[in-house]
Amino acid sequence: MQKETNQSVEGKAAVQEATRRTQRVVRLQEVEVKSPDGTVAFILGSNPERLTYTVSLDNKPVIERSQLDMRLDGYHLSSGVVMNQVESYSINETFTYHGVHSLAKNECNGVRISLTHDLSMTTYTLEVRVFNDGVAFRHIIQDDSNRTHVPDEHTELLIPAGSTAWFHGLDGHYEAEYDQVEISDVEAGTWAGPPLTFQLPENGGYGAITEANLVNYSGMALESDGRRGWRIALAHRHPINYPYELRYGREEAKRLAAPASVEGTVTTPWRVVIVARDLNALVNSDMLPSLCPPADEKLFPQGIQTSWVEPGLAVWDYVDRNYEPRPEDVDRFELMKRFSDMGGQIGAKYHIIEGFAYRWTDEQIREIVEYSNERGVRLMFWRHSNQLRTEESREEFFSRLHRLGVSGAKIDFFDHEAKENIDLYEALLLKAAEYQLVINFHGSNKPTGRLRTWPNAMIYEGIRGMESSALQQRARHQTTLPFTRYLAGPADYTTMIFTERRRDSSVAHQIASLATFQSPMLTLAAHPQSILDSPARDVIQSIQAVWDETIVLPESKIGELTVFARRSGSMWMLAVMSAGPERTVSIPLSFLEDQEYRATLVKDQTDDSSSVVVEESMVHSDDTLTIELNSGGGFVARFVK
Repeated sequence: MQKETNQSVEGKAAVQEATRRTQRVVRLQEVEVKSPDGTVAFILGSNPERLTYTVSLDNKPVIERSQLDMRLDGYHLSSGVVMNQVESYSINETFTYHGVHSLAKNECNGVRISLTHDLSMTTYTLEVRVFNDGVAFRHIIQDDSNRTHVPDEHTELLIPAGSTAWFHGLDGHYEAEYDQVEISDVEAGTWAGPPLTFQLPENGGYGAITEANLVNYSGMALESDGRRGWRIALAHRHPINYPYELRYGREEAKRLAAPASVEGTVTTPWRVVIVARDLNALVNSDMLPSLCPPADEKLFPQGIQTSWVEPGLAVWDYVDRNYEPRPEDVDRFELMKRFSDMGGQIGAKYHIIEGFAYRWTDEQIREIVEYSNERGVRLMFWRHSNQLRTEESREEFFSRLHRLGVSGAKIDFFDHEAKENIDLYEALLLKAAEYQLVINFHGSNKPTGRLRTWPNAMIYEGIRGMESSALQQRARHQTTLPFTRYLAGPADYTTMIFTERRRDSSVAHQIASLATFQSPMLTLAAHPQSILDSPARDVIQSIQAVWDETIVLPESKIGELTVFARRSGSMWMLAVMSAGPERTVSIPLSFLEDQEYRATLVKDQTDDSSSVVVEESMVHSDDTLTIELNSGGGFVARFVK
């Protein structure tokens, strides 16, 4: 249960007798908000002509003094303001969640700062929350009428000199490789799709910029000013991306280049800066779901633990068609039944079927649904998002899936963060929830924590995954993603493959990726038969889609090495992915309880990255594992009491 306490404080610069700022020009009250543990701070500056803020960790800057820039109907609401009052509050709650750990903690100190824009006489609230692992702020412009407003934002985030940043551009929307760049070398006009991750100089910690609770608003990207600053840019300012132009055309892109309007009250998403001393704290942040409302109990009686949104692996006949070649005239109905059969054998809970399923009769669909359910596998049907843009089409589609026993849909090709697409996500999730159906969003933007609100939003693609056959530096990409894209939430990477598509990563590295890239619907790229044939089959089948606990060990380094210890119940797994040359790493097992464990180890085969060696041993928490990794190598260990 969320607990919030409040305290109102009069702003020292509040106008009392005078009605306009120009009649009494005085500085604002500087407002400082600190995290519950006192290590993270947000400070709102005292200049009424230009609102600024800073973010710090241990009294050192994470975001240097930066300008707030909220605009509404052409007015710059952050310039020329009067402070009215400051209301303080705190939150302390826990809630269950599907992610890096099963119990999330929402603990923060917050303020609601009431401000009046002098020129337009618009009164609005700047709300700030400061957690032990970051800060978040948003603007709320209250309007109880049905008037339409046009919001825009250009708020700045100035990253300290000497920092290193990891980000991708928007050419492929959210499906691009990450660059590693010194922050001072980023050129003006460079675009970044959040999260943008950065390491502070002199091992001062890490930050990540993104947004939370994106609803009834346009999505946010970041544009560099070439001077270490990034500015928030809403979807109408984003450059046209190749996937959108390919599917919808330039004229549609031009239409979406106009700012989107909002009816009534304007509430921006939370602008989030995750702040962490190390990678373990960065990965374990609960900020994004904490900034979103809980699920509607009428739709999800047990919240994220509601039975029909159960997490699990998914099989998909799309990426790996080289493992088991088949004739062009294959009977797809029988093939899909066989996929469900193999999915059941490896413990998958879902089977995603492409659009050809709509050529089957209702009787055939019921037959394959029953066949799959008997094997513990639930079916998902693919659909193009442009076929679900009306209330009538959504009702017809989801009611039919429900009637035939299909468990959900994979909905594709959004490719833009325009408000109308954000609204479509919400409409799809609501109608699907009414029919107890889960959704896999493909061709989508990044998630923003709303899995807490919509537990049936099992996964968002928003990533350059295994579908990209042209990606050559697979090992570098996969050792970057846990500290960048996955900070935003679940991603449909279509994980783990044993064919040449793995490029410079070993098979052991690929198995480790399955234990590293958690998502409530963890879609396998590998043909299920390749898993059944693998000497590591037993270990692979015990990998979970979501975990009870995650520890990122200190040997990890972005783009070079990931070392994750993960717990499900009493079972622990250690997953290691390496990029670059051969290396030896020593990993203490101190994360285990003080007792003996039976360990199953999956190692690189020396001089053959296409093979693995599986060994059994007994280990104790006092032990240290010495792991020999091939170039682009990997390692997985399962520990059972």
